[in-house]
Amino acid sequence: MAGASKRLKVTLVRSTSGRLASHRACVSGLGLRRRHHSVEVEDTAAVRGMINKVSYLLNVEEV
Repeated sequence: MAGASKRLKVTLVRSTSGRLASHRACVSGLGLRRRHHSVEVEDTAAVRGMINKVSYLLNVEEV
């Protein structure tokens, strides 16, 4: 399974209004645009770091 990579489904469940600029940048870097918007992202160290930084805004599931 050399080509298989894990994917994560990330959903924005809380608003970015009034948050730190760096936290808003992490949310947009993940590709999330509005509340209840979901995206699938690769499970990499960089993505995990962004998710950990704004975990209080997100819901994360393995796909």
